[in-house]
Amino acid sequence: MASRITRSPGIKDVAALAGVSASTASKALNGTGQLREETRVRVREAAEKIGFIADSRGRALASGRSFTVGLITTDSSGRFSIPIMLGAEDALSAGEMALVLCDTRDDPLREHHYLKSLVARRVDGIIVTGRRTEQREPVDVPIPVVYAFSPSTDPRDTSVLVDDSGGAASTVQHLLSLGRERIAHVTGPESHLSARIRATATSRAAAGAFTGEPLYGEWSERWGRHAVDVLLRTHPEVDAVTCGSDQIARGVCDRLRELDRSVPGDVAVTGYDNWSVMAMASRPPLTTVDMELEELGRRTANLLLDAIAGSPHPGPLHLPTRLIPRESTLGT
Repeated sequence: MASRITRSPGIKDVAALAGVSASTASKALNGTGQLREETRVRVREAAEKIGFIADSRGRALASGRSFTVGLITTDSSGRFSIPIMLGAEDALSAGEMALVLCDTRDDPLREHHYLKSLVARRVDGIIVTGRRTEQREPVDVPIPVVYAFSPSTDPRDTSVLVDDSGGAASTVQHLLSLGRERIAHVTGPESHLSARIRATATSRAAAGAFTGEPLYGEWSERWGRHAVDVLLRTHPEVDAVTCGSDQIARGVCDRLRELDRSVPGDVAVTGYDNWSVMAMASRPPLTTVDMELEELGRRTANLLLDAIAGSPHPGPLHLPTRLIPRESTLGT
C-alpha cells in the first residue's frame, strides 16, 4: 500500500481560510498593495493558524525586493546600537524582514565597503546609527536610508533623535518637586553635543536654583568622584546633583558616601541613560533618564518601511525620554 503524502499548506489555503483571493493573501503577506490593516492581520493570522511558510526566494523574485535591511553603526561597544537594533528587529520581523548589522569601527573606508556590499546584496533600505548625537554626513546610496540617534546633516533626510533637552529638564523638575533648592550639574566632555544640550537644559530648567556652572569632564565614575571634591569646595551648600550619565552619577554617589554625605538625605543625585549595569548597581540605585532606544529603533524601522513603500517622511523627529525615579532621589 502506497504511503500517503501530506501536502504543505499553500497560499490558496491561506486565502480560503481568510476569506480573500489568493492575490490578496499574497499582497498581505508580502506587505505590498493597498490593503486595509484588518485584512493584513486576518491573512497573517490565517497563515499562522495553518502553519503556512512562505518561499522567501519566490517572494523576493515576485516582489523585486530582498526583504533585508542593513544597519550601519559606529558604536562598536553596542551600548547604544544594540537596543536600537532590538527595536528595529521588532518592527521588521512583523514583515518577515531580516536585519544585517555592520560595525564600521569609526573607519570611513570600512563604512564605504559595507555600503557597497549592502547595495550589491540588494537590501531594501539602510539604518545608520552611532554612539554620539553629533550630526554626520549622509551616505550616498540609491536606496532609502533613515538615521537613528546620529542625525544626517541634510535636513531633508529622515533622522530619529532623542529629546535630550527634555530628558535633562525632567530631572530638574523632579528635584524641584522634592524641594531641592541648590542644584549642580556634572557631565561629560564639553566637545560632545549631548553634554552641552543636557547642561544647557539643566541650567535653564533650574533657573535660580542652579548652583555655579556645569562641570564638564569625562564619561566616567572617576570624573564623578573628582567632581564632588571640586563642587563641595566651591558650593558646599549643594543639595542635588544632576549628572550627564549614569557612570558619572555612580561616581558622585560613591564619593558622597565616602565623605559621609547621605544620598539622598543630604544630596539627591540623578543620572542619565538608564544603563542597568550602572543605574541598578549604584548605591543607592539611580533615578535616571531612559532614552527609550528600543522605541527609537522601532520608529526608525517603521519610517524606513514607509520609505521603502514609497512614502518617506523627510526631516528630523525627536522622541521623548522617560524619567525613572529610584532611591537616589526618593530614599527608601
